[in-house]
Amino acid sequence: MEEWNQTTVKEFLLMGLTSSHKHDLYLFPFILLIYLIVLTGNLFIIVLIIADYQLHIPMYYFITNFSFLEIMIATIVVPKTLSTLLSQDRSISFAGCLSQSYLYFLIGTVELLLLAVMSLDRYVAICSPLRYMTIMTQRMCFYLIFACWIGGVLSTSIPTVLKVRLPFCGPNRINHFFCDAGPLLKLSCADTTLIELIDFILFSLVTLTSFMMTLVSYAYIIGTILQIKTVTGRQKAFSTCVSHITIIALGYGSTIFIYVTPKQDNSLKYNKMVSVLTIFVTPVLSPFIFSLRNAKVKQSFRHIMLERKEMTSTQSRT
Repeated sequence: MEEWNQTTVKEFLLMGLTSSHKHDLYLFPFILLIYLIVLTGNLFIIVLIIADYQLHIPMYYFITNFSFLEIMIATIVVPKTLSTLLSQDRSISFAGCLSQSYLYFLIGTVELLLLAVMSLDRYVAICSPLRYMTIMTQRMCFYLIFACWIGGVLSTSIPTVLKVRLPFCGPNRINHFFCDAGPLLKLSCADTTLIELIDFILFSLVTLTSFMMTLVSYAYIIGTILQIKTVTGRQKAFSTCVSHITIIALGYGSTIFIYVTPKQDNSLKYNKMVSVLTIFVTPVLSPFIFSLRNAKVKQSFRHIMLERKEMTSTQSRT
């Protein structure tokens, strides 16, 4: 409690995406549009999968959860960013900043673990297709999702508890558009070396372990696909993995660049730019990638649209 009592900073100031109010006003409608696309696109995927019984299989169960996480991670950051752009009130309370930081890393970690789980799902589906439904049962899917959340909570809670106890008694300007861990720790007037090391070890462990699991899964998947004799069979097997591979490249690429590095002192401005990818770009692209690159999703959408058209024509005739 001694460290807590030394804290004099009651709020932080987010420096935002730009230093000009004029530029902020230009950015506001663009980011608002992005946020609306994130909400509608990912909600569309969720509703479509829930509505179509043919999509009630493990692969789409995981996609539904991933779309929900994409909505969450955007909602944690974007509304505050929009408020800052419009009102120029860059302040965020001490508790609000730490809460935003914790929730951002919690959801982000769960997403990375879920990507690894999705790769295991594709491994079972392609490498052991006859056993797929017996292995990936509803209970197993629930346990895997639950494990992702447990892993996220455990890996993010310890650093957050340590950050809460840090004294902040000097500058309060965070060089970012949200409460990222690196810029936040730089403002503390205590030695944060241990916290940075714990943060780095835990996040690296989760990120690199899940990434290696994904790589190994896809190594087996590609090996199995190459053994398929027909070109049509290889294309069909690979097409089910394309959307997942694209999201993996975006998610893991940006995360490893920003956070799985020992030092961030000379790269904060680059980290801010890459964070735009994870917060604004990936959540926008993921529903389009999952729908446009997935034959079953497109077929389900056409089926629902056809049913609605038939219902409308029937009602108009009556």
